[in-house]
Amino acid sequence: MYKEFVGILCFLFSACLLQAQDAKERGLQSINRTSAEAIVGFLADDELQGREAGMHGSRVAARYLAAFLKDIGVAPLDRESYYQPFEACAREWQQKGRFQVHPDSIALYKQGAYRSLRLNNVLGMIPGKRTDEYVVVGAHFDHLGVDETLAGDPIYNGADDNASGVSAVLQIARAFVVSGQKPLRNVIIALWDGEEKGLLGSRYFTMSCPFIGKVKGYLNFDMIGRNNKLDCPQHVVYFYTESHSAFGEWLKQDIRTYGLDLKPDYRPWDRPVGGSDNASFALLDIPIIWYHTDGHPDYHQPGDHADRLNWDKLTDITRASFLNVWNLANEPVY
Repeated sequence: MYKEFVGILCFLFSACLLQAQDAKERGLQSINRTSAEAIVGFLADDELQGREAGMHGSRVAARYLAAFLKDIGVAPLDRESYYQPFEACAREWQQKGRFQVHPDSIALYKQGAYRSLRLNNVLGMIPGKRTDEYVVVGAHFDHLGVDETLAGDPIYNGADDNASGVSAVLQIARAFVVSGQKPLRNVIIALWDGEEKGLLGSRYFTMSCPFIGKVKGYLNFDMIGRNNKLDCPQHVVYFYTESHSAFGEWLKQDIRTYGLDLKPDYRPWDRPVGGSDNASFALLDIPIIWYHTDGHPDYHQPGDHADRLNWDKLTDITRASFLNVWNLANEPVY
């Protein structure tokens, strides 16, 4: 009887493992180049006028992102709306200084002449079994807007920076839905507003989030579609929190297992507080992973167009990062 009982347990355990593997495969296979091209193509179109934070093009982008999440079946984080509205303020432009979201700074600026931006993060959530644990995957959707005094092309389309990263977040969200498996932890899908003006959206989120102490990991994208090294188009920089060596091993194993055409530059960092929205989380000692394909001549230039992206690399980075997020959401410890 004991042997039969043990045999049944082993069978059930194996069946659960196979089911989980099948779910992950379903999600992985849903990620594709066509979707990447469609998402980036819309966000980087001239009609969105460079998606400057607080301007019309950025608001259009936010509505597109919310509609995408609703269409694939990802619910809003706060149950009422996909939008997390917030205000950012700065001194009158001649006095210089960056926009701030902290209430004390805003109160100080409002004592005199000041500038104000009304912004919106776009936030969704895939519920997990552990309702008190979270992982976040995010990318900023704003860029630099339009300079009407610029001769020739006046629009800073931001295809790589950061429509490419947004496309990865949206495909990962859909992959979790397609998998059909409830993750162990809640997965927050985050599209940040105002990064180009000082990481405003991610700073507001981490400052105001009531459960920020229960966020177990954050994965960030910022520019993942270009070729910095022409002789190595598979190049991608992989930053991760150094104390979490498993993050590096995950990517190495997944590249071998799934044949991903990537050549990562692994850069463990004791506290990754620079560069992008990862800083807002790393400052709170939340473990991070950050994908980046390095700078290029079109960085923060009007030439950052969609037709210059390496679509195959963008797609494989998205697949690799889905596997990362799957681990962040499902590994009991890391």
